[in-house]
Amino acid sequence: MVARCRTSQCIPDLMRRYLPFIIIVLALVAAIGIFTVMFRGGTSGGDSNLGFNNSNQPAQVVEKGSAPAPATPNQSTSGSATITKPNVKISSPVILEEYGDYQCPPCGQLYPELKQIEHEYGNQLRLVFHQFPLTKIHKNALAAAHTAEAARNQNKFWEMHDRLYRNQNEWKDLDDPRPTFISYARQLNLKIEQFTSDMDSNQVDQRISADIQRGAAAGVTGTPTVFIDSQMLNEATNLDGLRRGINAMLVRRATS
Repeated sequence: MVARCRTSQCIPDLMRRYLPFIIIVLALVAAIGIFTVMFRGGTSGGDSNLGFNNSNQPAQVVEKGSAPAPATPNQSTSGSATITKPNVKISSPVILEEYGDYQCPPCGQLYPELKQIEHEYGNQLRLVFHQFPLTKIHKNALAAAHTAEAARNQNKFWEMHDRLYRNQNEWKDLDDPRPTFISYARQLNLKIEQFTSDMDSNQVDQRISADIQRGAAAGVTGTPTVFIDSQMLNEATNLDGLRRGINAMLVRRATS
């Protein structure tokens, strides 16, 4: 008599024979699957470093198909090229002229950059400052210009120039900045009687007026305006723009 098979009890002889091998194969497949998932997703419990690198800087994002550009000696960490002066010999310095207003905030911001440029280029560069007070918007600019020019008469122009810019916030909104300017003259050991007289003199007034007229004729409409060897700077008036303009003139002088 042939026994009847029930679905829950009856297993064909072929299946019964190969069942151990099937179980082993399934176990191997499951193990391989777990191993693959672990190495794709990373192990748990450690730093994932998602979006950051070990220097605490944002990780660089690179588009598909591109690679990050290698760093070069002429690149800063921000990716902008370092602008250095050319190694050339010239017979006379490049002339950098600024038309400025002592109360002008952008002029005050440019002041330390010009000092740095002067230090970088040394005897390859000579700075010239022209008075261009914007009297309609800066109430104390003209008095400051008179102060600097009065100090020039005692050979202390640049010393007073520096004090006016470094202390711009101290005097720019004063109703009467004159006592403050006189205190600067005392700090510079100027002859105060001569200084105050020169501040009000026609000579100083005419000198300032001549600067304004010269600037207007050259196309100056605002401050700061910079000329390098009589060419108006078209670059941005910042360190890199100044360097590019000066370097161009150094190369031109060296090859002419």
